[in-house]
Parts: sequence; structure tokens; C-alpha cells
Amino acid sequence: MALASLLILLTTAGYALLCAMRPFAPCRKCSGIGVRTRRRTVTLCRRCHGTRARLRIGRRLLNNSRTIHAQGTRPDRKATPWQ
Repeated sequence: MALASLLILLTTAGYALLCAMRPFAPCRKCSGIGVRTRRRTVTLCRRCHGTRARLRIGRRLLNNSRTIHAQGTRPDRKATPWQ
């Protein structure tokens, strides 16, 4: 049981480190090419918009949690004290 918990902890820490060092991964839909061929036309990939990369899920979660924390802890500069 302790070995399984340690393995899960190491895997999670490794993925967090990967998300911090390399936040972008190759697009899965276009295989990192940026374009897709449909019938006889070549179009930009809808998922990556031709950038050939996508934001990793772990990095997206980190960015969202930072945004939520920042919105919840910083005072609104536009608000007046009597409101």
C-alpha cells in the first residue's frame, strides 16, 4: 500500500514538473503538423489553430487555479470604499 502511494506521488510530482518545464505538448489531432487534410483540401487544425501545440491539462489547471486565487484575494481597485 505504501509502495503504491509512493508511486502515485512520484508520478504526480513528475507530471507537475513536466508541466512547469514544458507547458506545451504536440497537438494530438494533427500530430503536431498544424494542418489537416480533408478530402482534397488542406485546412488549419481546429484544435491548435495551426500552432502545432496545445497547452497541457495540468498547466491549464494550474493557470485556472492561479486566476481564481488572484481574483479572490486581490482587492478590486475600481471599487470605492463605501460600496
